[in-house]
Amino acid sequence: MGHSILLVGSGGREHALAWKLAASPLCDRLVVAPGNPGIEALSRGDVAGARKISCVSVGAEAIEALVALAARERLDFVVCGPEIALVAGLQDAFAAAGVRFFGPSRAAAEIEGSKAFAKDLMKRAGVPTAAFGSFDDVAAADAFIAQQPGDVVVKADGLCAGKGVVVTSSHDEARAAVRHMLADRAFGLSGARVVIEERLIGREVSMMALCDGTRFAMLASAEDHKSVLDGDRGPNTGGMGAYSPSPLVDDALTAHIGRTIFAPTIAAMAAAGRTFRGLLYGGLILTPDRGPMVIEWNCRFGDPETQAVLVRMQDDLLPWLVGAADGQLPPGGPVWRSGLSLCVALAAEGYPGQVRAGDRIEGLADDGQVAATDAMVFHAGTRRAGDGFVTAGGRVLGVTGTGVSLVEARQNVYDTIGRIRWPGMHFRKDIGLRGQS
Repeated sequence: MGHSILLVGSGGREHALAWKLAASPLCDRLVVAPGNPGIEALSRGDVAGARKISCVSVGAEAIEALVALAARERLDFVVCGPEIALVAGLQDAFAAAGVRFFGPSRAAAEIEGSKAFAKDLMKRAGVPTAAFGSFDDVAAADAFIAQQPGDVVVKADGLCAGKGVVVTSSHDEARAAVRHMLADRAFGLSGARVVIEERLIGREVSMMALCDGTRFAMLASAEDHKSVLDGDRGPNTGGMGAYSPSPLVDDALTAHIGRTIFAPTIAAMAAAGRTFRGLLYGGLILTPDRGPMVIEWNCRFGDPETQAVLVRMQDDLLPWLVGAADGQLPPGGPVWRSGLSLCVALAAEGYPGQVRAGDRIEGLADDGQVAATDAMVFHAGTRRAGDGFVTAGGRVLGVTGTGVSLVEARQNVYDTIGRIRWPGMHFRKDIGLRGQS
């Protein structure tokens, strides 16, 4: 028996999920709320399952309207992309309505909703993470910084769309970041409390796992690129690109990460009455002396890691999501295609600050893709305008491709990017280069 699915969200991650879910023979219908022009255009293309897709103009935070939409359209399974909806309790509302849901409850989503909660949980569970302190007072935070032997990272406690983290290189810079968050309220209530932790040295990797409350299945590793400029320079963003898998993460290290990081975290969540069912994302750093350590936990698919990972997933994704939601994951783990994949984000002028919108995007066909190329274009911040598309967000497109090697994957992606343009478009030109070294 097939499923009529509601997919909640509007970004590049949701475009990738829609593309993958629609291809499932178990998907009868896919309604995306609110979706985006790329997802809507997908329904007119020739990819597998495209005719199953429709978009409905209901926002991801409109909880009552989403529940009503599912009832009206007789949708029996919900997949949620954005963390803000999960932290607001979207799963709880659908559980009360008796609709199956992939994604954690409000209580479990606090692992991303509050960095202080996540750090305290890891400390109790013995999960390797940086030494830290949590503060809502500037003077106390300053005193903690003064006691640290090295540089620190300052993080707003709540959700900030990937922008509430300052990696500092001096104590003065750290104190300025604290004042920016606590005194100036740069992130509103999300920054009313800060977490200050030691700055770890090593290479960052992204690890995602499908969880059914007690068991988990690891997905392929990825490496995200957060800084806006080449060479990991400039302010942090929601992610300027990713590639998968990481050459640093082999099967043995994946098993070690599962055993020492994911398993105790999931057990601690269950013991705290916050059973986690959904996608648990660990941002990790591979330190040379202490092994893998957790930088952050997210309660949903990463963006842009999802785009890079899903194009390599050979399995049907839907049974894994349903199994996690029902507390009965399939045995084993997903099967992956050979080769590597790469996603590069194309951003609007001004990103990650104030962005300019409304610029016409040249190079996209009517289905939102670039014709006759070996890469997929996932839309993140676009709007339909007449017979084309215009920019409508910070990260506008995610160009994603595969190859037998990282060199080939990069060639496919950057060749496709060369056919796309709009005024002020910018992107990193070094995504994946660290994986070749």
